Amino acid sequence: QLKLVESGGGLVQPGGSLRLSCAGSGFASDYYALGWFRQVPGKEREGISCISKLDGSTYYVDSVKGRFTISRDNGNNMHYLQMNNVRAEDTGVYYCAAREWTDAARMCEMNLVEFWGQGTPVTVSS
Repeated sequence: QLKLVESGGGLVQPGGSLRLSCAGSGFASDYYALGWFRQVPGKEREGISCISKLDGSTYYVDSVKGRFTISRDNGNNMHYLQMNNVRAEDTGVYYCAAREWTDAARMCEMNLVEFWGQGTPVTVSS
């Protein structure tokens, strides 16, 4: 059973930067999509960015393109979300996510998540 643990959330000022980390354990293969989802009160969890564990192909939702970067470190079973030039609307609880045997864009766009982390809150405020 895959386990995911996030870290790195907190309070950041508009225009600032934050990096989220997700540690995974129990991967059965390299054929996983890894990603980050955001949830705000009253809305469904939204796929922000996803990456293929195998080939590193990425997906970004339009609202974060050019500001956020997803990456992975297969040797340490980690994936990251570097958040730059953050905005108030980036506030929410961020969950790391994974699913085996699917591509990154599909997992993010269709919310086809098999495994979730516990979530880490991000607040963008001055």
